[in-house]
Amino acid sequence: MGVAVVTGANRGIGLEVTRQLAAAGHTVYLGARHLASGRAAAEPMRDVGLDVRPIELDVTVGKHREAAAVTITHDHERLDMLVNNAAIHYDTGNRATAPDMRTVSEALGTNLFGAWHVTLALLDLLRRSGHGRIVNVSSGAGSLLDMDGGRPAYRLSKVGLNALTRMWAAELREDAILVNSVCPGWVETDMGGRGGRPVQEGAAGIVWAATLPDHGPTGGFFRDGRPIAW
Repeated sequence: MGVAVVTGANRGIGLEVTRQLAAAGHTVYLGARHLASGRAAAEPMRDVGLDVRPIELDVTVGKHREAAAVTITHDHERLDMLVNNAAIHYDTGNRATAPDMRTVSEALGTNLFGAWHVTLALLDLLRRSGHGRIVNVSSGAGSLLDMDGGRPAYRLSKVGLNALTRMWAAELREDAILVNSVCPGWVETDMGGRGGRPVQEGAAGIVWAATLPDHGPTGGFFRDGRPIAW
């Protein structure tokens, strides 16, 4: 079975992605900004025999990224799946013509640059897999086709993440690494709020992309396993 890292995994979509991957038999490193939170989230899954290993992984902290790479190298010498899920600031009420630039900067730092840095830190391990998968958890809010006003911090970070998906897919094709963006839809989580779809449904599309066969798509934008517009 495979080895996976899921960032922002101590709650919400990331936690459910972790549970689904581990239930399928994979070893999953549950990344959390604070190790205590990660341990608390992992404990119920570990209690039923799932191989979930909490690690301290604030995606904006270089020493966390480096430590994750060292740990996985020591334990497995490869990484099969990376799910860039960590995200902040769904900035409803903020506007691009009157932005809170601190919020914009923080969102880009985590949602875009954090994912970028984590991927670079773990890229050699993904190459060693021979069938690596990178899933960037994006959003329809980052689709240029449907772009309108509001939520500039969140939208811009997801547009950038989608662009990275396209570039990485092209550059990593020769390494047999498939890279895709996935929109989980409006999911009822702390960030998504009440009234959305069950978290299990949103997570399933991410797990689908993380476990694609070698002939699967790369450089795409998907929801529930179906392409959506950039």
